[in-house]
Amino acid sequence: MGAVSLKIGDGTARFRRATMWTSAVNGLMLFSVLTTNLFALYAFTYNPNKSNENHQNPLHQSQKNMSLISEQVSLIMKEIESSQKKLTQMEKELLGYETIDVSKPNTPNELKLFLQRHSLPLGKDSKTGITQMVASVGHTCSKSMDMLSQFMNYKVNGQCPDDVSVAQKLISKGCEPLPRRRCFAKTIPKVGNLYPFPASLWKTVSDKIVSWSGLGCKNFTCLNGKKLGRDCVGCFDLSNGNENQRFVKGKGKNDFVIDDVLGMGVEGIRIGLDIAGGSGTFAARMAEKNVTVITQTLNIESPSNDFIAARGLFPLFMSLDHRFPFYDNVFDLVHAGSALDVGGKPEKLEFLMFDIDRVLRAGGLFWLDNFYCATDDKKRDLTRLIEKFGYKKLKWVVGEKTMSGKSELYLSAVLEKPVRA
Repeated sequence: MGAVSLKIGDGTARFRRATMWTSAVNGLMLFSVLTTNLFALYAFTYNPNKSNENHQNPLHQSQKNMSLISEQVSLIMKEIESSQKKLTQMEKELLGYETIDVSKPNTPNELKLFLQRHSLPLGKDSKTGITQMVASVGHTCSKSMDMLSQFMNYKVNGQCPDDVSVAQKLISKGCEPLPRRRCFAKTIPKVGNLYPFPASLWKTVSDKIVSWSGLGCKNFTCLNGKKLGRDCVGCFDLSNGNENQRFVKGKGKNDFVIDDVLGMGVEGIRIGLDIAGGSGTFAARMAEKNVTVITQTLNIESPSNDFIAARGLFPLFMSLDHRFPFYDNVFDLVHAGSALDVGGKPEKLEFLMFDIDRVLRAGGLFWLDNFYCATDDKKRDLTRLIEKFGYKKLKWVVGEKTMSGKSELYLSAVLEKPVRA
């Protein structure tokens, strides 16, 4: 029983093909009614052999009949309960959400409404056999029902709660995509604080035009004093530090320069994807080369999406557990650093690598930028995984860096995706 996706406006509606479930439900209900009536008829018309009836005590006979009736009623109740369970399960399967139980007492009506199936207004589609629309929501949302209920508990047509941190926690737990809501997100006045493109790429972003909801820091002065990750150290400081030198001036042999990488691209580089792009500096440098780059990021300890958008760039708010919402073979370049490791799970890295390969066109470049190899085994495992894809190694550098007085191993590479039959 398959599902079909149809792009409508800015969202995706999922449809379930026409099946025999409706007939099955009706058949089961009919069976339950018939069975119940037959049991009842048998219980209340049952009469022992009349030849024995004359020789037995009337009181004993009456007790025996009552016992039989009680037994039959018990069987009827069990049959009804079993039928109800089967009907409930079938209803969930019809909805397409076998794991999300919306019958719990505290489930908001908005969540029930969003998950409710809707018949197509013109009936069955003659080409696809589709009969119903089913809302799209992450299946692991069922494991975070309390938090999901909190997210969906709001005033309809009112202002959305200040719950950005709740949304991000749900996404990080695999509840992705999140259900849509019918409330207005908080607006932040930005008039007078936005700069025209391309001057916006390197202008200092004002504290006032980003959302600090759910974050420890409430300004960029605080944020710039923190190390947010191996790929983002002082990366929100555009006027001081090293951010304005990244990708144009290398500090070591592992730091590749954009002009060199662009020169390796077959048929040119026009559009790209930056994975876990921090503050969007890679996209900014690419924009200067007339290359459009989408930056995938979450707001982990920083207002990354607001910051990237303020620079006139394209942020994509999603986790790396989510399948990239792009068609196959569309990007000329994919750039990624240590965030590619996705929690140190080898199977998750493999799934991610296959999705990167899917959206990268043949002849496109995969730029692995300063991937931290905690051990030699980690480097060997990653090397074996890359070799599985048959990429051509245009540049491959393994080097050491001294971080906090400790020597660490890093891998940088530019790889070309092959043409496969």
